This record gives sequence, C-alpha cells and structure tokens, in this order.
Amino acid sequence: MAGTAKSDATRPAKPRADIPTVETATKSYWDAAAEGKLLIAKCEDCGKVHHYPRPFCPSCWSENVTSIESTGRGTLYTYSTVYMNDLHPFKERLPYVAAIVELDEGPRLMTNMEDCEPADLEVGMPVTVGFRPITDDFTAIIFRPA
Repeated sequence: MAGTAKSDATRPAKPRADIPTVETATKSYWDAAAEGKLLIAKCEDCGKVHHYPRPFCPSCWSENVTSIESTGRGTLYTYSTVYMNDLHPFKERLPYVAAIVELDEGPRLMTNMEDCEPADLEVGMPVTVGFRPITDDFTAIIFRPA
C-alpha cells in the first residue's frame, strides 16, 4: 500500500545489544562501574571470590556473599578480533577485540580490549581495567594493556 511505510524520523531506534539488563543482584555492580570501580564477589563462608555478580557462591552455594573491589589488574587469558557483527552498535565499532581476562584475584570475565592494536596483544600479557561510558546510565568495563 502506498504511503504506509514509516519514515526514518518515525521509525523506532534500533535496540542496543550492549545495554545490560540490570537486576537487583547486579545493580550495585553497574553503579560501581559508573564510579570507576570493578566489583567482584567474595563468599564469607568458603573465602572464594567469583565473578559475575550473583547472590550465592558458585563453589559452596552459600548466600553469605559480599562485594569487594577488585584491584583491576589481571592477565589476558584469551581474545579474538571481531570483524563482523551486525548487532547495533557493534557494527559501528568494527573491528574490536573480545577478550577474557583473568583477574589477579582469580575470576575470569568477558570484556573488550581497547586502546591497543590487535597485533600487539599476547595471551598472558598484563592488563588493567578501564571504564567507557555506554550511555548516560551505563558504563562498560573494558581492559587495556598495563
């Protein structure tokens, strides 16, 4: 039918694939990231630390878990340079480096490596945490070579 197509001005914006879903158990984590802090969790019963934020210990199932601030130091465990990704807004960031970092405290987390050339990365190299605003409400936790 003629005249039924939406104009670009009335078409809804593309959903963003980089905006986290904030739940009660993760709100303090994202609030801390906005303040430039990386939180990990520590079980007060068995003493183990873990990441991602959740209200129980994955080692002993205790709910006696508290948040502690990570040093933000670690090593590059593995990485991959991404050349194709059609999801918004990743398509505009190509190429980028998806990585897993092993924190000095032990947990591993998925992240992006930034402020470096992919050719300069090496598994095992020291890295340090950084923070990049995604929106006015969210800050991404990224890593850079130390």
